[in-house]
Amino acid sequence: MAMYTGWEKALKEQFSEEIVHVDDATREKLSKDYYWYSPVLNRQLEHIQAADAVLIPRNADEVARILAFGYQHHIPVTVRGAGTGNYGQAVPLQGGIVMDLSRMDEILEIGPGFARLQCGVRLSIIDKKAREAGQEIRIYPSTYVKATVGGFVSGGSGGIGSITHGNLWDGNVLEAVVYTMEETPQRLVIRGDELVNYIHNYGTTGIMTEVTIPLSPRTDWAQAIAHFDTFENSMLFGEALAREDAIPKRLVAPMEWPIPSYFVPFAKVIKAELAAVMLEFAEDSLPLVEALAARYGGCIGHYMEAKQYRKTIGVSDFTWNHTTLWAMKTDASMTYLQAGFKLDSYIEQIRELKAKFGDEVYLHFEWVRSGGAITPTALPVVRFRSEERLYEIIAFCESIGVKIFDPHTWVLDHGGRGEVGSMERKKRENDPRGLLNPGKIMVET
Repeated sequence: MAMYTGWEKALKEQFSEEIVHVDDATREKLSKDYYWYSPVLNRQLEHIQAADAVLIPRNADEVARILAFGYQHHIPVTVRGAGTGNYGQAVPLQGGIVMDLSRMDEILEIGPGFARLQCGVRLSIIDKKAREAGQEIRIYPSTYVKATVGGFVSGGSGGIGSITHGNLWDGNVLEAVVYTMEETPQRLVIRGDELVNYIHNYGTTGIMTEVTIPLSPRTDWAQAIAHFDTFENSMLFGEALAREDAIPKRLVAPMEWPIPSYFVPFAKVIKAELAAVMLEFAEDSLPLVEALAARYGGCIGHYMEAKQYRKTIGVSDFTWNHTTLWAMKTDASMTYLQAGFKLDSYIEQIRELKAKFGDEVYLHFEWVRSGGAITPTALPVVRFRSEERLYEIIAFCESIGVKIFDPHTWVLDHGGRGEVGSMERKKRENDPRGLLNPGKIMVET
């Protein structure tokens, strides 16, 4: 244990045993996240020393006290939700304190069109309570069951529902309560354009304790798998469905073969050698979806009625980064990329990418709205051969106009985060000693 000199005794004097955890098992467990999705990050982070202490506050006052303590003793503080992030967001690169906010799990208010929440509430719990009230959450990641709302806002971007409601930046966060790391931490209430400095920030610009998110009216969602003879036809169908306002939807995920073969629980309903599109749409829209699939030479091969929603493993459990997880379970050499294709030329980009790399890159797309515009985003499954080869693939993608959001780095500046300059300025203001999750933004002083 590499406790920073001079503060172990003070820590135990100021905080109860219920809050402070310094045993090896807890420190090791809560100093890691799902960075092992990336062989690059796994090599770089698997031997990083655990935090010196884990603190698990029960309320915002204790969060503020921990931040004041860290400031006083020059101790880094790394915030953690459920630890389901893939980029090393929750890994304490410089030791110090990991602050686990999972105990702050109260639903403070569900009102018409919104939910006000402590940051440690799990998304699945929020959705269950919202649906009981005739509403539902608008977007969520494939880690829906475990992920916390604060962790999603601070470390995620989009997910199921993004085809209709966009990403987190597209009005999917209404308000956040954030604490600064200063001698006397400030309680900030963040709204409007200023939220951009706190979404997908890894807890570097402040510690979020509450968040308010919008809710939509509850919909009866059916799930389905559409099959197509060619991947290009599956993509064209996906675009047409994405554009069809008459069909309420929250998932349109085309995948080239053999990706669907990795989905072992669905083995009996997956058609071999065919591209598959994983779908969620309003149950009463089934005839429209079937007709649209037929227009592109496809058909609905598997269908789950709305009454099965969340009662068994569903279609969305194989989408977004869970697609990568299923691939890795089948073939440990697999990893992934995050990419933005161009709406007016994605077919040409797909052809160039496949011609260059063949079965080294398997394509998995998620149709979304980004800034209100229909966008073909992708999480390609990549056969990892070496770090050098991985970045050759990235360089080729960028040479043909495919934008890569690098998932093999923990540095926000390198991962394609567009507002990082504004975020750096806010970090200097809210964290003058650069102690909040240090190493995740390049400019910290």
